Amino acid sequence: MFENLSDKFDRAFKVLKGQGQITEINVAETLKEVRRALLDADVNFKTAKNFTTKVKEKALGRNVLTTVSPGQLLTKICHEELVELMGGEQAEINFKGNPGIILMAGLQGSGKTTHSGKLALWLKEKQRKTPLLVACDVYRPAAIDQLHVLGDQLGVEVYSNKEEKNPVKIAQAGIAHAKSNGFNVVIIDTAGRLAVDEKMMSEIEDVKNGINPTETLFVVDAMTGQDAVNTAKTFNERINFDGVILTKLDGDTRGGAALSIKTVVDKPIKFVGMGEKMDALDIFYPSRMADRILGMGDVVSLVEKAQEQFDEKEAKKLQKKIAQNKFDFDDFYAQLQQIKKMGNVKDLMGMIPGMGKAMKGVDIDDDAFKGIESIIQSMTPKERAEPALLNSSRKNRIAKGSGTSIQEVNKLIKQFGETKKMMHMMSNKKNMANMMRQMKGMRGGMGMPGM
Repeated sequence: MFENLSDKFDRAFKVLKGQGQITEINVAETLKEVRRALLDADVNFKTAKNFTTKVKEKALGRNVLTTVSPGQLLTKICHEELVELMGGEQAEINFKGNPGIILMAGLQGSGKTTHSGKLALWLKEKQRKTPLLVACDVYRPAAIDQLHVLGDQLGVEVYSNKEEKNPVKIAQAGIAHAKSNGFNVVIIDTAGRLAVDEKMMSEIEDVKNGINPTETLFVVDAMTGQDAVNTAKTFNERINFDGVILTKLDGDTRGGAALSIKTVVDKPIKFVGMGEKMDALDIFYPSRMADRILGMGDVVSLVEKAQEQFDEKEAKKLQKKIAQNKFDFDDFYAQLQQIKKMGNVKDLMGMIPGMGKAMKGVDIDDDAFKGIESIIQSMTPKERAEPALLNSSRKNRIAKGSGTSIQEVNKLIKQFGETKKMMHMMSNKKNMANMMRQMKGMRGGMGMPGM
């Protein structure tokens, strides 16, 4: 996500490296590169020009502190302007009501049906709501079937009526069904339509007027870049939507749509689709996105994802096992599954400051742990509980069973042993205090100030 843009911003700021002060010349040179970076990212020309003008005005109007380099100052100003460009604050979604009604609209193939399911799951798991999905695509029977399949997967009820060809009537009947059956949020999935198709655009207007939704969301594919922004503009003129769901952002290396849409349409991005999995729907935070564009990572989102998987009861049990030096391969395997649930490994690594750059060109797929998992699964329950039993004949059997080499098995066992030892050591407060004292001594011995 935003890899190319991040690289170009980084190159632009290098112009200021070694410069003692901000001048009109070095700022102009840097911002020329910034503007080029934005245009390459498929950002609207007017938006890119306004952005660099604002940054220039701010940069030349500020005194550089002796502790801050010109490069750091310009990065800070660019960060402020990027946040502003993308909407400033995180925009809330309105699902309140009896029931709350969310209308989904967008082009064909933008991912409306899939993201209706993702939104239902988000409401169910994160907001503790009872959503109802309503299938209003009367042109594609497959879309109705797809919504039912998604609903079954997610444990969310789907209302549909294949006999009825009027989407307004289906939507109204779905809302009535929700009211009488205790659903507190209704998500209306509509047919994809081209902005130039007058009949279809009139239909989505009729649906909106017929149900009076609490929230209208425009679903748009980030991969379409500037076209996405232009389409959003046309749809907004007709249905005056409340916010945007930007899909396939994980595959968009340019990011022009994310950077332009708020300025051009004056409507916020509320959610971003970050992968194919049904839980890959994230709230859009302009500040965090600006952090990632400028290579600062996104620690807050990383911590939040970790907390979502955190089970206090299980954590206490694990802590006890570590303290007693009883941490085994079953526990190790369970921790791997927790990490996997947090999302794409490469994306998680990119949230750590500085790691995005370090991971450039390194391909880490979702099966990154597959080899480790296969090795652990090829062990017997007794071997997983007592790794000391793993002699050479057992290792050979595990290597054959997991489709790996004996070297890989040995490497994992060694890494596990070191991890276990370190965890046990850190669980002991006395050991930790000794380690701190040793570190203090080392710092003193190296001529560094004491702690």
